[in-house]
Amino acid sequence: MERATGKSPSKSPLTKSMNGSQRFLAACAGLPVDRTPVWMMRQAGRYLPEYRAIRETVDFLTLCKTPDLALEVSLQPVKRFGMDACIVFSDILIPVEAMGAPLAFTEEGPSLQQPVRAMADVDRLHVPDPHEETPFVMQTLRMLRAILREETALVGFCGAPFTLAAYLIEGGGSKNYAATKALLYREPALLHALLAKLADTIAEYAAAQIAAGAQAIQVFDTWAGELAPDAYARFALPYEEVVIERIHAANVPAILFVNGCAGMLELIPRAKADVLSVDWRIGLDAVRARIGAKPALQGNVDPAALLSTPSTVVEAAHEAMRAAGAQGHILNLGHGVLPATPLECAQAFVDAPKSASARAT
Repeated sequence: MERATGKSPSKSPLTKSMNGSQRFLAACAGLPVDRTPVWMMRQAGRYLPEYRAIRETVDFLTLCKTPDLALEVSLQPVKRFGMDACIVFSDILIPVEAMGAPLAFTEEGPSLQQPVRAMADVDRLHVPDPHEETPFVMQTLRMLRAILREETALVGFCGAPFTLAAYLIEGGGSKNYAATKALLYREPALLHALLAKLADTIAEYAAAQIAAGAQAIQVFDTWAGELAPDAYARFALPYEEVVIERIHAANVPAILFVNGCAGMLELIPRAKADVLSVDWRIGLDAVRARIGAKPALQGNVDPAALLSTPSTVVEAAHEAMRAAGAQGHILNLGHGVLPATPLECAQAFVDAPKSASARAT
């Protein structure tokens, strides 16, 4: 499939019935669709009883690294709810571990046991061959593509260099990213060296996912929204561009998610992603007003809205579709689905675009 270009989308008033893959990829390109495509970030996870049943028998990293199990949990939400896209089950830190950073998961989240704080720490990391050092991800993707065929879109993903650098520097998650920001301002050359190595790693990792069958790649720069706009322009944007350029070289669309994007919204399109995935803190109509018709948009219902009732969920989904417009929009959440989400609310969200009243005019 051809990725989005600067050309104006077709003005055809009628669009024939599409399957999920066709619908999703057309929306990525800003082309007409029969209805808005839909999926949910973190759609394979703890809100599903079938996922919890598997997790009772295996730890998280083993689940990520066992293709048969990763295949099963990737498909669970699609089988239950009927999304238009299936995202491979994995974790953004998998390629970081392959670089030589020991990784563990605790109840508090990921733990990187050798934080990067000096140039020697950067030097001990290497750029891994994704086929050799993360083959389980590629095998899962190949199996998913064979099962999904061309009916449901297959989405791969990766962490963006700045977000991965923040994990490496902090040694895990953080509330204020003080160590990362201190390094940014105190030793920018060190941070740039780390970011360059991460960009090379993630570019190769994304390309390998595409070769294994991914039809789009979502790049998660989750923590870049913690930066001041000028710091984003210096330390996040150039390395997003490296990864997205490699995705485009393989001729598939790139989706970029920057959590808390409103403060640097005019800068983000410079990364040249085909789709901007937007958090819930800004309306999609406001995004359109600030950046124009391109790129396509994804989002942006507050995940907490799905903790309410099905009717409230449908209203929130319809509002996001109205704000985004009928073309160039993928309905999604503004972040990952929450573990306490009722199944009936998840189903209402996925079904929302199917109602005639959801079509934006």
